[in-house]
Amino acid sequence: MDFYTAVLRKSAGYWVALCLENRLVGQGINQEAAIKQLNKAIASFLEVYKIESNIYHTSLTIEELHEFLAVEDTELV
Repeated sequence: MDFYTAVLRKSAGYWVALCLENRLVGQGINQEAAIKQLNKAIASFLEVYKIESNIYHTSLTIEELHEFLAVEDTELV
């Protein structure tokens, strides 16, 4: 795949980037850092995925996306 879709949200003072196509996440102190970590996670995953035959790979469900977006941020409470 040439591109991936990421959803970002702030949680507990950090930014979290979630890839919708493969359920991987990256975390950082700002959006750019979270995306950079997500890119590293995707690259690592793809390396393993190429050589391992038993790697489970599926897209995020709408329910999982809703859960990711609905988690309350403790800083706001």
